[in-house]
Amino acid sequence: MSQFAWESEAGHEATAEPQAQEPAAPAGNVSLSPDDFSALEERILRAVDLVKRGRAAHAAAEERAAQAEVKLREHAPLIEHLQKEVNALRAERDQVRHRVEGLLGQLDALEL
Repeated sequence: MSQFAWESEAGHEATAEPQAQEPAAPAGNVSLSPDDFSALEERILRAVDLVKRGRAAHAAAEERAAQAEVKLREHAPLIEHLQKEVNALRAERDQVRHRVEGLLGQLDALEL
């Protein structure tokens, strides 16, 4: 910020006529005290630190996501096999249920 104020002062002084010099603080000039500059420097350093930590967290998250995708691909055949097995067991259970219902129906017919 102050760089622009200094540049505008330097440019203004070069174009000003020698007989009509203006006061040292033209309109729009931003002057920073040493305390203000230190506070600004601290805020910038904190912002830089936040950006670095954010980038590191983002990189770590991307790495975890990549590892999870690898594990998912490794486990995909097992998951597919287990799904087929569950479907086969359900079909077998349905067959057994129908057979048991048929047997119970025959038993009910005998008791009449």
